[in-house]
Amino acid sequence: MTTTSSRPTLLPTSLVGSYAQPEWLIDRAKLAGRFPPRVRAQELWRVDPAYLEQAQDDATLLAIRAQEQAGLDIVTDGEMRRESYSNHFATALDGIDIDNPGTALDRSGHPNPVPRIVGPIERPRPIEVGDLTFLRQHTDHTIKMTVPGPFTMSQQAQNDHYPDAESAAMAYAAAVNAEIKDLHSAGADIVQIDEPYLQARPDAARAYGLAAVQRALEGVTGTTAVHLCFGYAAIIHERPEGYSFLPELAGCSADQISIETAQSGLDLGVLKDLSEKTIILGVIDLSDHAVESVDTVADRVRRAFDHTTPERITIATDCGMKYLPRASAEGKMRAMAGAAGILREEL
Repeated sequence: MTTTSSRPTLLPTSLVGSYAQPEWLIDRAKLAGRFPPRVRAQELWRVDPAYLEQAQDDATLLAIRAQEQAGLDIVTDGEMRRESYSNHFATALDGIDIDNPGTALDRSGHPNPVPRIVGPIERPRPIEVGDLTFLRQHTDHTIKMTVPGPFTMSQQAQNDHYPDAESAAMAYAAAVNAEIKDLHSAGADIVQIDEPYLQARPDAARAYGLAAVQRALEGVTGTTAVHLCFGYAAIIHERPEGYSFLPELAGCSADQISIETAQSGLDLGVLKDLSEKTIILGVIDLSDHAVESVDTVADRVRRAFDHTTPERITIATDCGMKYLPRASAEGKMRAMAGAAGILREEL
C-alpha cells in the first residue's frame, strides 16, 4: 500500500468523488432510469435496512481498495453511502420538510421532487464526519471528502421560508462551512465542494453564487476544492463548448478548481484565468464505458501544459463514476495512474 509520505507530488491522481456502487448494494437500473434524487430515495437500496449500514461499510472498503489497487494517489470513500452526491447532506439539515417535498427544475429543465425549506436551515450535527473517519481508518493515502455546494443545494430546493434564493444559499453556506471545518478536523486532507449549478445557472451564480461559495470557505484553513461539471454523462448527454461560469472562481479562496475536459473537449485557454489555482483536470470520458488507453489520457493531460504548469495539475475523472460499470471504472482508474506514470517520467 502506498503511504501518504511516498505519494508523488507531481500530477497526483484522484476521483472527483463517486466510485461505481455495486449491483448488490443499489439497484443500478433504477438509479440510471431517473434523474439524480434530491430527496431521499431509499427504494434504490437492495439491502434490508437492518443491514444497510454494514453493507455500505463493506462497499466503501471495496471502493477504497479499488482506488489503491488502480494506483490512485488521492482516495475518496466512493460516496457508497449516498443515493446522490447532494441528497445525503441536504436532507440531513434542519429546516427541511423531507416528508412533503417541493418541486424544482433540474438542470435539464425537468421538474424534480426536491427538499422543501420550511424553516431556518441549520446543521444539527456533523453529517459526513463518520464517513470520513471510516475512510481515514482504512487507508493511509491522502484522502478527499466531498460536500454539496450551497448554491447548488439552493437551486435544488423549494424555498418556502427565506425571502429570496440568495438568503437560502447563504444559510446553506453556513451549514457547509461548519461541515468543512469538522471534516478537516477529523482528518480530511482535501474537502471538495460540488457546485455543478454554478455552470448550469450562470446568471444567478454571478449574482450570489460566488458569495455563497466564499461564505462556505470562510475561515477554513485546510485544502479545499470546488468542482464544476456539465452534469452526469449518463443523464446529460450534450456538452457545451465551454463553461458559462469558471473564470469567476479565480476570486474565491478555494485552493483547487475541478473541471471536466475529456467529453467536452474543452478549450483549455480558460485555465490562464485560474493561474493561481491547482486544477483538478478531468481527463476521463464518462459517456463511454470503453476504457481509454494510457496514451489517450496522457495526451489529454498534455493539452493543459501550455496553459498551466504540471505542478498545478491533479489528474482526475470528468465527474463522478457513479453510473459506470465497475469493470469500466477500474480500467479507467488504471489508465489515469498509467498516464501519470508516463508523464512523470517525461517531466
